[in-house]
Amino acid sequence: MSPTEITGHHDGAGLRVGIAVARFNEYVTRELLQGAIERLAELGVDDENVTVAWVPGSFELATAARDMVSANGGGMDAVICLGAVIKGETAHFEHVAQGAADGIAQAGAETGKPIIFGVLTTYTTDQAMVRADRNAQNLGAEYADTAVEMANLHKALTNL
Repeated sequence: MSPTEITGHHDGAGLRVGIAVARFNEYVTRELLQGAIERLAELGVDDENVTVAWVPGSFELATAARDMVSANGGGMDAVICLGAVIKGETAHFEHVAQGAADGIAQAGAETGKPIIFGVLTTYTTDQAMVRADRNAQNLGAEYADTAVEMANLHKALTNL
C-alpha cells in the first residue's frame, strides 16, 4: 500500500485570481503585472476572472489580498501580491520588505487561501528590472504559475 499524493496543476479554467499591485516603483510592478496577466491567460484563467487592485506600496498588499479572498463569502481562489522594494540609503528598505513578507504570510494563514508573495526585494533598480523584464525572466509569470498551482492544490486538499 502506498500513500496518497496530492498535487496542484496549472489548469486555470474556472479559477478566480486576484492581483494586488503596489504603485510604489510602478515602473517595475507594472511589468510584473503584465507578465502575470499574460501567463494567467496562457494557463486558461478567463480575463473576467482576474481582478487587479492597486495599493500605495508593498506594505499595503496584505490588506488588499485579505479583502480579495474574503469578498462576498468566497472571493478569489488565490491572490498574487506584486511589489518592488529597492534598497535605498536608509533602513526603510528592511522594514518595508519584512513588513510586506510578514503581512502577506499572515493574510494567507488567516484566510486559508493561497496568497502569493511576489514582492521583489533588490539592492538596485537594475536587479529589479531584470526580474521584471517580460522578454526575459519576468517573475510575474512565475507568480502566476504558483497562484494557479496552489489554488488547485487548495481545492484538492479541501475536498479530501
